[in-house]
Amino acid sequence: MSLQRPVGSDHQLARLLQIGVVLEEVVEARAEKHASMSGDLDAVIVDLLEEAATESEQHRKELEALIAELDAETVPFDEIKTLVEAQYEADEAFDGVLYDQLCNEETAYKFYDDLLGAIEASETEFGIDRERLVSTLERIREEEAAGAEEVTELMEERE
Repeated sequence: MSLQRPVGSDHQLARLLQIGVVLEEVVEARAEKHASMSGDLDAVIVDLLEEAATESEQHRKELEALIAELDAETVPFDEIKTLVEAQYEADEAFDGVLYDQLCNEETAYKFYDDLLGAIEASETEFGIDRERLVSTLERIREEEAAGAEEVTELMEERE
């Protein structure tokens, strides 16, 4: 996803933050699904997946708190989890699980990077504190980057 224009309203910001919530829900649901195959995966991969699910849950809650200040609703996690399970069947091999996790982390990182650019290019006064909004999104983006790096290193170790 690429955001070409600055964010121009609270409504647009809420919708973009909701996309972030959905991305986090997808990462959380996929990581939980993969981690549940723990009998087929080694402890390092299971730990990485459980950490990713926990981190995504925290990111989701932070984004939902920002959205709440903008008076907009989010899609319930149980609905997204069901959709993810119905739509995506991941390869259960180690490489498939790690590749899936890497794609999720990189997608989230790119989204937050683009969103930050669109917010920073905007002169709109939002209904929430801009500094808090930007610092929250910057921290989440950096955590996604660190997650992608961790998965990449693990994949390289296993080559």
